Amino acid sequence: MTMIPRSQERSALEQEQFLKILSREEALARFDAALFPRPIPTEMRKLADALGAALAEDVTAPIDVPPFDRSNVDGIAVRSADVVAAGEGKPVRLVLNGETIHCGTVPMLQVAAGSATAIATGGPLPRGADAVVMVEHTQPAGADAIEVRRAASPGQFVSYAGSDIARGEALLRASTIIGSREIGMLAACGIAEVAVARKPRVAVISTGDELVQPGEVLAPADIYDTNGAIVTAAIDENGGEAVFLGAIPDDEAKLEAAMRNALAEADMLVLSGGTSKGAGDLSHRIIGRLGAPGIIAHGVALKPGKPLCLAVCDGKPVVILPGFPTSAMFTFHDMIVPVLRRMAGLPPRSDAKVNATVPVRIASELGRTEFVMISLVEGRDGLIAYPTGKGSGAITSFAQADGFLRIDALADQMPAGTEAEVTLFTPHVRVPDLVIVGSHCTGLDLVTAQLAHAGLTVRSIAVGSLGGLAAAKRGECDLAPIHLFDDRSETYNTPYLVEGLELVPGWRRMQGIVFRNGDKRFEGLGAKDAVAAALTDPACIMVNRNQGAGTRILIDRLLGGARPEGYWNQPRSHNAVAAAVAQHRADWGMTIAPVAHAAGLGFIPLAEEHYDFALVTARKGRPAVRAFLDALGSNEARAALEQAGFRPA
Repeated sequence: MTMIPRSQERSALEQEQFLKILSREEALARFDAALFPRPIPTEMRKLADALGAALAEDVTAPIDVPPFDRSNVDGIAVRSADVVAAGEGKPVRLVLNGETIHCGTVPMLQVAAGSATAIATGGPLPRGADAVVMVEHTQPAGADAIEVRRAASPGQFVSYAGSDIARGEALLRASTIIGSREIGMLAACGIAEVAVARKPRVAVISTGDELVQPGEVLAPADIYDTNGAIVTAAIDENGGEAVFLGAIPDDEAKLEAAMRNALAEADMLVLSGGTSKGAGDLSHRIIGRLGAPGIIAHGVALKPGKPLCLAVCDGKPVVILPGFPTSAMFTFHDMIVPVLRRMAGLPPRSDAKVNATVPVRIASELGRTEFVMISLVEGRDGLIAYPTGKGSGAITSFAQADGFLRIDALADQMPAGTEAEVTLFTPHVRVPDLVIVGSHCTGLDLVTAQLAHAGLTVRSIAVGSLGGLAAAKRGECDLAPIHLFDDRSETYNTPYLVEGLELVPGWRRMQGIVFRNGDKRFEGLGAKDAVAAALTDPACIMVNRNQGAGTRILIDRLLGGARPEGYWNQPRSHNAVAAAVAQHRADWGMTIAPVAHAAGLGFIPLAEEHYDFALVTARKGRPAVRAFLDALGSNEARAALEQAGFRPA
């Protein structure tokens, strides 16, 4: 036997993966064909335990509802022919029978011509009666008679047997989700238990040496296992019964044992994650040993979600989700939820869609259908769809998005101003009460906390000061946080305002150079001297900020035309700058004092910048805007800002 070197084997596996990239539609079609049709396991449940379950079969009514003709009002049961001429000026006198019919009372006496019987709402209509006259249209006429002052037509105020539900009628159809209304219908027919689809038992395994479960101590280079918790919850939300089996390290023997045990006990297996050691390759090899037909699709022309692996092992679906949270959750909801719901006997998910304008250009990758998470805000002429822009590794991209839009595989971009169709994650559009677009600051959360506690929703989209100004000019937000220095006037923010915008003073925050304590290249120096020293050391790496950020403008002023190592590393937040320095990925950068101090880093003050708000004047009178302005000026917010290291204006 010819032995294949392990390096060649690995190369062949990788080549196989990337030579068989399928379109989203083809991958779904292959997966469905390998799994369905299949019987849905059922179980009997009592009504009290059936809420939220899916009916496994049609239910027909075993009785009529109501089971007898009954009165809809309090009054008297009559023969309509006896009172056809009755009126206020010409009452008809009837003899009262010696019984009153209440709910649960079986009538004993017939209503003969010229007679009537007192009846309560819900009481069974007595023999001989064909109508009911409301008590308000009658008048006692002695101890055993009554005057009727309103004519009655046949069937008046009578619900006939089976008028609500007829015996043999299809009461509920298979796949119907049992809610409180359905339980009421079943109870009305005397049905005590129903056959429902048994929830598919879904085993969930996270993979990776770097994963730590929430609540445990996080070591350097480790991350908390978010996918395990998210996927488990998403399975329960969509008709499954999730069983989380923990995180398995990148060990082929341990992973295979865990996968085999999971498939022995569960109806479906979902894995997620992996590291540079190749956990995805391990799973790929293991699946081939777990049963036929094995892998159906490994690699989908989808963004996010290209690494998705779909397999069927002896009739049980096995799914390997991408490791990044947004990729994992999008591919799960888009491609796995339809399969899971079908296995659970649930109807297909119905997604609401709206049209919205995309205000910025969105670059895309040719050859891959891209789904972009977006946040919706109200613009001058309708809804505006802002891309969340945090990447497939961001947990909040999926959680905070309102929906997603699709960029075709043949397009390399979606131009600004495009009218796009947005698929919502919820049945209805959740337009926030207050929209803030611009530069983000941790102090902003301290102010908007009061609005959140008052029940107002706030949407904050971080696009930088210049991006916020552009959004404010287009009328896409209420406020744009900015901190832009003008060289000519040597003032902050005011020179950047245009007609329709007004300045609301916010707070002052100290910008400066951040470095690790003990670094002799920076300790004891001023900001300008520290940067000059860094530029003379080729081994000294900086971390920059994104274009359009006010901090970037300050950095470029300090650097002049210099472009040192790390210049093109451009994170979008102060926290990311501090993290890069604290984790030794960079030696210096620029951030604000509260962030530097929170990270335990050295800080060299440079300039106190003005973090203010460009307010769209036309929106000034909106209740949420007024609430924000009140909160900004409140003693509570000012005290919180000062405690955090800011100086209120």
